[in-house]
Amino acid sequence: MNRIILSIIASLSSISSMALTLEPIHFGDFSQWVTRDITESKVIGGNQKTIYEIAPTDHIVGNKPYVNAGGSPWATSNVYAKVTGVVKGSNTVSPHDRNGDKCAKMVAKMEEVKVLGLINMDVMVAGSIFLGRVFEPISSTKNPYSKMEMGVPYTKRPKALVYDFQVDMPENDTRTKSTGFSSKKTLPGRDNAEVYVLLQKRWEDSNGKLYAQRVGTGRERYAKSIPWTKGHELPIHYGDITREPFYKPWMGLLSGERAYHARNSKGEIVPVEEVGWAPADAVPTHVLVMASSTCGEAFIGTEGLTLYIDNVAFGF
Repeated sequence: MNRIILSIIASLSSISSMALTLEPIHFGDFSQWVTRDITESKVIGGNQKTIYEIAPTDHIVGNKPYVNAGGSPWATSNVYAKVTGVVKGSNTVSPHDRNGDKCAKMVAKMEEVKVLGLINMDVMVAGSIFLGRVFEPISSTKNPYSKMEMGVPYTKRPKALVYDFQVDMPENDTRTKSTGFSSKKTLPGRDNAEVYVLLQKRWEDSNGKLYAQRVGTGRERYAKSIPWTKGHELPIHYGDITREPFYKPWMGLLSGERAYHARNSKGEIVPVEEVGWAPADAVPTHVLVMASSTCGEAFIGTEGLTLYIDNVAFGF
């Protein structure tokens, strides 16, 4: 009997030692939001559009470019756009009340702008939140990554990204591609929601170009509905993971058209080319965290796919 009790105690001790110490990401409990009132152009109806940002509670009235407020590291896919002089607001991320507690809700949907004789646009937009910044007003749908700064300085080596989440997946197995400047297309295959954390070691050359080695990788995609799940742990794997059994091509290096952008020392927004895998013991300079209701190319998604997320933290 004593041996059994000692065995149980040892097992409980082992489980306890595996528990992660959490370092919450600032404003990652999504309890505070900025409400923005954008007045769209009269030529498309002149409606007031309410869009949201993750930052200390505030209310901004007017068509003003948003800059991360109150020390918040979060940006969203919500934007104030001004395309060919037409002002449009797009909101795909919003606070969601869940039993009296706010979380972030991201949805994939179609934004429509129709003006006879001037503009006729249908744009597929997905809800995303990420560590970084969006540069407003958005003036075109071309090269969307160039309008965002992805990642923030970070030098720690967490074991996991920890969060609560839920996925609502539509039944249809199709995606829609619509950039606003070409005909709308229906593509086979269901889109996935996605969460990832990427650690990079960045540097800049004499011409202002940015490069990076991938230090750590944690990336998951969700292809079906998932009920509310608390304390989910997304493991971060260090070094070259291309020979690991869990590796998927979409976990690979980001370069060329897939490269995200950041500001160089001259203040220019340039691609960050990942040129290799860092040694497993390397120390990062930046971290990228994103949660999104899509996982593919920009302007492609499954309408209605919704991701909820809350209490985002690094686990050590």
